[in-house]
Amino acid sequence: MSMKNILAPSILSADFKALGEEIKQTEEAGAQYIHFDVMDGMFVPSISFGMPVLSSIRGVTGQTMDVHLMVQEPVRYVKEFAACGADIITVHLEACGDVKATLDEIHRCGAGAGISIKPGTPVESLAPYLDDGDMFLIMSVEPGFGGQAFIPESLERIRRLRAMLDARGMDKDIEVDGGIYHSNVAEVLKAGANVIVSGSGVYKGDILQNTAGFMEILRAYE
Repeated sequence: MSMKNILAPSILSADFKALGEEIKQTEEAGAQYIHFDVMDGMFVPSISFGMPVLSSIRGVTGQTMDVHLMVQEPVRYVKEFAACGADIITVHLEACGDVKATLDEIHRCGAGAGISIKPGTPVESLAPYLDDGDMFLIMSVEPGFGGQAFIPESLERIRRLRAMLDARGMDKDIEVDGGIYHSNVAEVLKAGANVIVSGSGVYKGDILQNTAGFMEILRAYE
């Protein structure tokens, strides 16, 4: 695949006492994105962080801010997140009353639009939105908690989505989030994904070394 492979470290697993410093380390080691998980306690059970944190980290890094809204009716917050520095805003298909209107609002605010689906949602449900989305996020764990194991069936879901895009001649990003480490990232790339989210795999242990290890594998599969 000629598409660029991208690493998006999830700050959900970072140490918030040293957040700016830890983000900078991922940038130094080559990670192009920062994955920013917003949870509202409604669409998913957990509550994470929101606009103030995004505003404050925007200034420490030149990385693309990849904002994943695990939020009921995310259209309510698109404008604010874009204003705080979100470059890409990904919403859940299952959380939107009107998916197309939500994606249109993201584009109107000048951000890239992503659509995510949970492990139990059929990949085919993305078909009506292939034109409207810039990136498609396959959750390889149930959204809402860090540290879960990768669901093996996700690989087939990635392949099916890549085949759907290829059939239309679309070179769009497929992002995968959940349970990805050095040990299994190659199979995720081979299945057709090119944007890799990892939290624990980057932030647990030596951040520079973990990030560099991921980047080496990502470049090998471009």
